[in-house]
Amino acid sequence: MENPEENEAGEVLIKPQILSASERLAAKKRFRTQRRLSTMKNKVLRNAQWATLKKEKRKLKKEGQKQRKKEAEALGDQAPPKQIPRTIENTREADVTTVDHEDEEITFDITHDEYEAYFSKTYEPKILITSSDNPHSKTIHFIRELTKIFPSSECQWRKRSSVKKMIQSAKEKDYTDVVVINEDRRVPNGMLVSHLPDGPTAYFKISNVKLTKDMKYKNIIKEFTSHRPEVILNNFQTRLGQAVSRMLASLFHYDPQFKGRRAVTFHNQRDYIFFRHHRYEFKSQKRAALRELGPRFTLRLKWLQKGTFDTIEGDYEWIIAGKRHEMETSRRRFFL
Repeated sequence: MENPEENEAGEVLIKPQILSASERLAAKKRFRTQRRLSTMKNKVLRNAQWATLKKEKRKLKKEGQKQRKKEAEALGDQAPPKQIPRTIENTREADVTTVDHEDEEITFDITHDEYEAYFSKTYEPKILITSSDNPHSKTIHFIRELTKIFPSSECQWRKRSSVKKMIQSAKEKDYTDVVVINEDRRVPNGMLVSHLPDGPTAYFKISNVKLTKDMKYKNIIKEFTSHRPEVILNNFQTRLGQAVSRMLASLFHYDPQFKGRRAVTFHNQRDYIFFRHHRYEFKSQKRAALRELGPRFTLRLKWLQKGTFDTIEGDYEWIIAGKRHEMETSRRRFFL
């Protein structure tokens, strides 16, 4: 801890606090307890001791926070800056593909891609959503909820047709995107997104699927309106992340209808893309409230391919080769 003092010139000095004998004794006791717990074989007693030790640490942490707050109030404008905790996000390794939006050449390359026509507002997206053969109830409900989220989307069952045939049929019917939902053990576990007519194609792993009926509020499906939602894309920092974010954005209409007060969020954190669907309400001129409509799920990119779906002769821009941990050489290295 630090205590503020003033010298003869009136300057505020920070003097480190000296621990009392009782505090030093308590610190030694905690250290010995921690060492003893690492060798304790009785699991029940070990867990109980750990719980007590963690409770003491939390108490000391809160006392330290209160002390620092008092010192900051006493120092006023001369208080030291607030401590910023070290996290995996703010200590991530630098990537050569990180996008600098002030670089005109990089911005030109990103904006002149397969989605240039969409962002130029030359066409409206028309999406075909399908599934693997013989989908089960949870996958069927999930697909039906996706058709209510994506504007101008239609659901069509596979009927034992291959993905390539579905894509070719979608091209002939002037669809702009095809979304295929895969399942495993009766639960959605993968999503294939293919942009038509010339790609690209991406495959995502789906996890933590929670349908609208499983949300906190009952009968919330009735609050789904036909208004086009706003789209929020957050924390996509690299060239690969920008490509993925533009692909996800192109599934929605570029002109949202603000009257519906619906917002769709794709938040990237540590290469996991969290999907949330909210409806916001204005409580007053300064306050607003969010109401989650669902569904919610998490995406993780497995591969990105040029052109439409072709797993044999396709040209992969990015793919997980072998096991994922072979690419992840560090916990602080991210690709999106």
